[in-house]
Amino acid sequence: MPSGNKYKIVIVDDHPVVRQGLKLIIEDEDDLIVCGETGSANDGIKMIGDIKPDLALVDLRLEGSASGLDLVKSIRQRFPAVLSLVISMHDDLLYAERAIAAGARGYVMKSEAESNIISAIRDVLAGKLYLRKEASLNIVSKVLHKSNESINSSIDNLSDREFEILQLLGNGFGTQKIAKKLNLSVNTIETHRRNIKKKLDLKDSDELMQFAIRWYIDSQK
Repeated sequence: MPSGNKYKIVIVDDHPVVRQGLKLIIEDEDDLIVCGETGSANDGIKMIGDIKPDLALVDLRLEGSASGLDLVKSIRQRFPAVLSLVISMHDDLLYAERAIAAGARGYVMKSEAESNIISAIRDVLAGKLYLRKEASLNIVSKVLHKSNESINSSIDNLSDREFEILQLLGNGFGTQKIAKKLNLSVNTIETHRRNIKKKLDLKDSDELMQFAIRWYIDSQK
């Protein structure tokens, strides 16, 4: 039940303007209140531990080395009573699938947030799963047709960190820039790159870059 007749919400997004916009939309509702906001996963998990909100609204890309998926997993493990709703700029079923697999109860596109965020929040608070129709059908289809044999694509087999690095490669980031952005060592990024090549059956760095760019472009369509 909400505290003080209002559901408490925490926003974790690395863009202050986005946080402010979401806060204005959310607090226009009589029974919803934003009780905390931050741009990093580390600060987010501490804030959630202190505030114990009903719902955390989480962006996939955050400040620091931990991603939104990392935060969603931490919330599920440490504060299972707190619901997570992911908001992202990525219009890609793979991101929605990973968010749900990590423990999120919904996935909302930022471009649609102004019109859909309240509906998404209310569905999640009501115990429902919120997804765009296309994402919902895709995930349900995978569950219904799952067998003992692996049906995951090569990209599905990537870890969350590898998936994030593949996206950054496709977006034009080099190894050093990725290391700086994720607050990891260059050697660690190189290790992830080798693992990605192996899992995607790519023979060298050129093939990796070509694959990453094509995949990133396709994911933005």
